[in-house]
Amino acid sequence: MIRLSRRAALAGSGALLAAPAVAQQRTVKALLGWPPGGSSDIVARTFAERMRAPLNANILVENRPGAGGRIALEAAKAATPDGSLYIQTPASMLTIYPHLYKSLRYDALTDFVPVSTVCAFPFAFTVRADHPARTLAEFIAWGKGQQQIAWASPSPGTMPHFMGVEFARQTGLAMNHVPYRGGAPVMTDVLAGVITAGMNVLSEPVPFHTGGQMRILAVSAPARIPRLPDVPTFAELGFATLSRQEWFGVLLPAGSPASVVQPLHAALAAAAATSEVRDVLTRLEFVPEIMAPAAFAERIRSERESWGPIVAASGFKPEEG
Repeated sequence: MIRLSRRAALAGSGALLAAPAVAQQRTVKALLGWPPGGSSDIVARTFAERMRAPLNANILVENRPGAGGRIALEAAKAATPDGSLYIQTPASMLTIYPHLYKSLRYDALTDFVPVSTVCAFPFAFTVRADHPARTLAEFIAWGKGQQQIAWASPSPGTMPHFMGVEFARQTGLAMNHVPYRGGAPVMTDVLAGVITAGMNVLSEPVPFHTGGQMRILAVSAPARIPRLPDVPTFAELGFATLSRQEWFGVLLPAGSPASVVQPLHAALAAAAATSEVRDVLTRLEFVPEIMAPAAFAERIRSERESWGPIVAASGFKPEEG
């Protein structure tokens, strides 16, 4: 049996007492360009809770809404690249906005270090349950006989807006875009018959589809949704360019070293693998998605390029510069 001298024992106990001070948590800020309570906020806070232990950090989610997410991105761009701040943003701010705003004051690939996507989610094209079209093909055939079809998206200048414009262009239908402020009002007016169709985040119409009040004619996911096995994808119906998903991605300020990027990426991956995060994402109809930083950067680049012609063909001009 090994015996410690009194001096050694006291020294050991002192080291144990000092350990908590050495392991004291730092604070990391997770910046969002959207108000509390939305899906982006829920995802950020769910991940933050599960990333505290891997990063040994207290992660504080800060909501800084305004200018369609641009204010937060500009603030993140100006932050010190020491790992004390990262930003979670939807794809559109990085891939579509460059084609909308001439005075955009950030570039996703030169002003930031892409770390990873965290989740992805598709969109759904919907009509009321009593609409004569039961399939997308029937909707197109029905639409050929209409002088004008009013359809809605949750906001102008967003992914569902331009997907609807591209759908109209490819089918030749006379579709009039009516921009709303949020997905819930779109659902309300489609159900009320005020608007013929809507292009929404999938999670919003699912309860109405399963409840029999609304019909989802197609989804933009790359494959059929397990919960909706009878709903086809746009791609399988011949609309490959509408096979698109929005995603939330995490980025750091430009100049962040590998010693900051790699632990953050590992913490995101660890969080995405937990049942708690997956359960939250499933309830939102989101899918966890972790990518290597280089692959994420290439995704931003390729998607940004692919949206250029679609935005240009739409003729849409934002109200602000």
